[in-house]
Amino acid sequence: MNKKAEQFLRLVEIMDDLREKCPWDKKQTLESLRHLTIEETYELSDAILDQDFEELKGELGDLLLHIVFYSKIASEKNEFELEDVIERICDKLIERHPHIYGDVEVQNEEEVKANWEKIKLKSGRKSVLSGVPNSLPSLVKAYRIQEKVKGVGFEWKTSDDVWMKVEEELAEFKEEVDLNSDKQEEEFGDLLFSLVNFARFNGINPEDALERTNKKFLKRFQSLEELIKEDQKDINDLSLEVMDTYWEKAKNKLKEKK
Repeated sequence: MNKKAEQFLRLVEIMDDLREKCPWDKKQTLESLRHLTIEETYELSDAILDQDFEELKGELGDLLLHIVFYSKIASEKNEFELEDVIERICDKLIERHPHIYGDVEVQNEEEVKANWEKIKLKSGRKSVLSGVPNSLPSLVKAYRIQEKVKGVGFEWKTSDDVWMKVEEELAEFKEEVDLNSDKQEEEFGDLLFSLVNFARFNGINPEDALERTNKKFLKRFQSLEELIKEDQKDINDLSLEVMDTYWEKAKNKLKEKK
């Protein structure tokens, strides 16, 4: 037995022990684990963005545990076994890679994705978009919707075309803002959707881009707070102009650390 198989079986055996003997593990259900899995996924995302491979190793382990945990609960309900989960994904991978396991020829990544969408429709999905989870965060959902329709050829021809759409939506949003109308939210949504489309078309993941900006802002603002404390001042007493001065100092301080 190779080490990968040995360690995987070790995890399964540990899960069996915990489910039988640990009060917390015995109490868990599919529903109680759900929010924990979502949290673990975001922690994994943080590790990826930070390029922290030690943390990444741990977070991947946590997610793997959850997969084994869900499968164990399903087994107790006589619904399916862990091996059924593994068999299902193996079969799916083979089915969706006919260019590897069949006689289909592809020239690039885009043709691979297009084949995936065709295969999914043949397997019984009523819509190209039926595979987009309803509970996805809106920014991620917009990106996935656009990726899905691209797979069947519903795509812009050039980056300039997409940018023209962004400018069109920006003008429409600005018009509604100037009118103070009740359509501002709708037009802002259209603007965001078009910006996500422009980012996707140009190889930028908007979720990753926004999260990197969030992290950058957090670091800068926390540095700003530290500088204000060093000067023995209260941030609540400062004007915006003074805080802007500290903001620039914080930016320069963080640049020096790089």
